[in-house]
Amino acid sequence: MSGTWLTTRAWLLMLPLLMVMISVIGWPLADTVGLSFTDAKLVGTDGNFVGIDNYAKMLSGSNFQRTLVTTAWFAIVSVAAEMVIGVLAALLLNQQFRGRTALRALMILPWALPTVVNATLWRLIYNPEYGALNAALTQLGLLDAYRSWLGEPGTALAALIVADCWKNFPLVALIALAALQAVPRDITAASLVDGAGPFARFRFVILPYLAGPLMVALVLRTIEAFKVFDIIWVMTRGGPANSTRTLSILVYQEAFSFQRAGSGASLALIVTLLVTLLAAGYAALVRKTAGSAV
Repeated sequence: MSGTWLTTRAWLLMLPLLMVMISVIGWPLADTVGLSFTDAKLVGTDGNFVGIDNYAKMLSGSNFQRTLVTTAWFAIVSVAAEMVIGVLAALLLNQQFRGRTALRALMILPWALPTVVNATLWRLIYNPEYGALNAALTQLGLLDAYRSWLGEPGTALAALIVADCWKNFPLVALIALAALQAVPRDITAASLVDGAGPFARFRFVILPYLAGPLMVALVLRTIEAFKVFDIIWVMTRGGPANSTRTLSILVYQEAFSFQRAGSGASLALIVTLLVTLLAAGYAALVRKTAGSAV
């Protein structure tokens, strides 16, 4: 059977899937691109062609710039904390002790729960009147009075980062724990015989086996954190005073709250381009890391 026929048959077999992808992804994307060059409203006329005015206004607007900084800060801090906590949790759960299986199952629970459930749980914890966090800190003498953690611009974003870390660090821990199972026991034993301390064993023996999987976790979590919407929308809706508004929330507000479909479409495409560039950069970094490992 010739190679040309095999290739043709492969494309024919993939044709139904390609048609579904074009109808589900391609057509809405093309329609969004066309909409972004108009001043269309969400309800009403199709709008007039305005060229790149929507893009220029969005990129030069102070709202977009402030929101981009907030989004970047949220992504950097939350992902960094999740990576550190996840690796530490994986190192702990890789040890032999009683109840390790039960603890592994409990660790998965925050990640397995729906994001809305997690967000609602943390809203109750941060509640300014009967929240568990205020009660604990007050009884420990660390607070004189209850605080509105989600109602103050200075603490709202930090509170959201804590909630996001609690939700997502188990994913990093699971990936790291799976990688730790591949570390040869004889190499670890040899490092102990040679007198290597805990930090030296982690740096020179364990970390090389973790680098590749952790890079994958870093890619996944950075992209998800950069386009975060649900947990912030449930907990603060971008407030107070837009201090927790991310790019995804800004897209939603522009398109649906303010009913400016044209500018909302342009902003959505800008966010899509940023995420695509971020993913492409990470993919190149992963390939470079994999190549150097070989």
